Amino acid sequence: MPDARVAASVRQLVERDPRPVVLIDGGAGSGKTTLAQQLVATWPGPSGVQLVSLDDLYPGWDGLALASASVPELIVGNGYHSWDWAGDRPGPWRELDPARALIVEGCGAITAGSAALAGLRVWLELDAGERQRRAIARDGADFAAHWNDWAAQESVHWHADHPRDLADLVVVPGD
Repeated sequence: MPDARVAASVRQLVERDPRPVVLIDGGAGSGKTTLAQQLVATWPGPSGVQLVSLDDLYPGWDGLALASASVPELIVGNGYHSWDWAGDRPGPWRELDPARALIVEGCGAITAGSAALAGLRVWLELDAGERQRRAIARDGADFAAHWNDWAAQESVHWHADHPRDLADLVVVPGD
């Protein structure tokens, strides 16, 4: 079950917006994917919701900024080119219905450009040590090898784009 404040905000958004868009941002391991999946499972709208994880758009371990910059176009467009992590190259085109509700989750989801196009912006706040523990438990040695570089990219995003300040809700997972 999603955080009660987030669930209530989503219900209000669905009631007032013909094309609800929710952005979920936060550091690696903060619970973005879990929250997004909970929202998909409990979505109150009649036609369901589309979910895009920025993990599907990051062009490799150094691609946070590029994926983040693509979010506004993703919101207004009809699809995106995914990233083939195994092949380390662009992947297949993924269709989106520009009339259906959309959730975009991932570090880099909230910027001034994307925030202006979304009806609800959620920031997940969790301390770095716990986030690292959770992310490594989830993704193993592959992420562990890239943790410091990824954390540096997150820091650049947070200082340049101020996603926490642009959020409508700040959620501490587990509270």
